[in-house]
Amino acid sequence: MVNVITPTVVTAPELTAKFFRGLGDPTRIKILQHLLEGEKNVTQLVELLGLPQGRVSSHLACLRWCGYVHSYREGKNVYYAVADTRVRDLLRLSGLILTENAERVLACKVIR
Repeated sequence: MVNVITPTVVTAPELTAKFFRGLGDPTRIKILQHLLEGEKNVTQLVELLGLPQGRVSSHLACLRWCGYVHSYREGKNVYYAVADTRVRDLLRLSGLILTENAERVLACKVIR
């Protein structure tokens, strides 16, 4: 009998909650949506979002730290891109769930 080793999947509820908190800000969702259209630098994202550069950079740092995006330097510019194609799937799936539950989510008094 062959012993097959399967990768360990971390399922701690606290870690899963932290994973979703990384997506828990509308600005970070907007950044991901823009990056799903193609890589962008901070200046481009600032223009698209209409937010101060410092705020955009802070959100990008969070997204990068959590592994949602990666970055690379080209000259003076740092470009950002979605790090994992499953991010698109995750946002698409959340949209499908919200299609059926938007009123309930909006009415939720527990999560502000």
